[in-house]
Amino acid sequence: KMQRNGSDSHPLFGGALSAVLPHSICDISELREIPDNQEVFAHQHSDQSLIVELLEYQSHVLDGEAARYHFEDVARSNEAGGPGVSEVRSLEPLAKALLSLPDCSSAWLLAGTQLVSKFNEEAKNTVNIYLGLFRLPQHSTDIMVTFNDPVSISPLSSSTGGASEMATAPWTLEDFRLVLHTLRLLDPAVFG
Repeated sequence: KMQRNGSDSHPLFGGALSAVLPHSICDISELREIPDNQEVFAHQHSDQSLIVELLEYQSHVLDGEAARYHFEDVARSNEAGGPGVSEVRSLEPLAKALLSLPDCSSAWLLAGTQLVSKFNEEAKNTVNIYLGLFRLPQHSTDIMVTFNDPVSISPLSSSTGGASEMATAPWTLEDFRLVLHTLRLLDPAVFG
């Protein structure tokens, strides 16, 4: 795959959607099987990852509460259970004027933290999780974009890399906001 610079958008879900993805991105579907409703990318030199998911529209939770609902769902799937292990730090609406996805009913950016252990290790890593949620009730879909940004890699964890590996700058919240602002729907048939 070609290295993409920041200016051009990357097709997602076979071109049904697109977004400008950050630098140093590696498509995980080339390494392992990914569910059809997900696109998963990892930073080539850090433990950061970016996931775009098409989820069933959760009609029982309204607006920003839906972002909270999906965040809790992510926490459960990461088995970040237990008190103080998963918390929402902030939740803000994304201004529609800045989005490339005008047909969403609302869009939200949630910032939270989870403690996650990799491979059932004892070591727990603190991960900042930024979650962008685009609500598309007319397509019965919530589009969720998650940016996993590990903060302090516990020294006991298998993910500890040498300083040289960090030569390539990690992704920032600005990089993630660019993904959210440039996410575009090209073919609604993807919601099937």
